[in-house]
Amino acid sequence: MPTKFMTPPLEEVSWSYHNGGCWPTLLWLLTAACIETGRPQTAKTAIEQVEQRLSKDGWPEYYDGKAGRYIRKQARKYQTWSISGYLVAKLMIENPTNLSLIFLEEDKKIAKPRLTRSASF
Repeated sequence: MPTKFMTPPLEEVSWSYHNGGCWPTLLWLLTAACIETGRPQTAKTAIEQVEQRLSKDGWPEYYDGKAGRYIRKQARKYQTWSISGYLVAKLMIENPTNLSLIFLEEDKKIAKPRLTRSASF
């Protein structure tokens, strides 16, 4: 699943809910970042993986664990933020000019940093 969100564990239960789960609603942010950095194929791959699971799983708010397995007891189903995150990601990847709809005027004035690969790649 896309987008691992990790914070220091709130309890001794790591990889659950706010402690590193996968949040489908963040797919649109991943897609925006991939488009901006010239890596749309990464977003397309994530969207394809999401398409295979989200509707089948009932549009849950998050997936639990390192492997992104669905925990029925804790994840709420049919979450509009999960559905909207997917739909916005689809709209952006199908037409990257849609990305301009989420930027503010101030964003246009910020100089884009020169991106380089780290030596660890």
